[in-house]
Amino acid sequence: MTVTRLLIIGPPGAGKGTQASKIAEAYGVPAISTGDIFRANIKGGTELGQRVQAIIEAGELVPDTLTNEIVQDRLQQEDAAGGFLLDGYPRNVEQVHALDGMIEGDALDAVVLLEADTDEVVARLLKRAEIEGRADDTEEVIRHRQDVYAEQTAPLIELFTERGILVSVDGLGGIDEVAERIAVALSAKLGR
Repeated sequence: MTVTRLLIIGPPGAGKGTQASKIAEAYGVPAISTGDIFRANIKGGTELGQRVQAIIEAGELVPDTLTNEIVQDRLQQEDAAGGFLLDGYPRNVEQVHALDGMIEGDALDAVVLLEADTDEVVARLLKRAEIEGRADDTEEVIRHRQDVYAEQTAPLIELFTERGILVSVDGLGGIDEVAERIAVALSAKLGR
């Protein structure tokens, strides 16, 4: 059985969630989003959800130790035995090292970097905020999230480039157009 371990990264609003489900389907692996796991636990009122909700309500980031624990638990589930596609994790170099330990030295096969022009992404997110009634998604807030992403992710991009597993793809355009670019890039990288 071929095990496929993938990660998708890119700025908020670049379409990672949409593309993650397409990639996961193409490779027959689960798409694992830490944000989705957090939201599901909060909605379900689990002990984990209550801990995460308290952290978020305090305006803090969920600490690495808790995030690592959640991801490790999820990767041990049966459906992830043949691989996975991570979305939203790892977010920093420390989490990359934690992930390396979780998958027992079996490195990620490829990291898809969805590249997108900041102004385009901000416009996309402002439109989504308007449609979904997200009053707190102001241009200032969205641009701040873009800056935080750029600051946190630059070291990851460098690390994955050094490991020779980064695949950069233009994330702007129609959903199917971007999905095709990703499929071609991953096929070339993975040889399948």
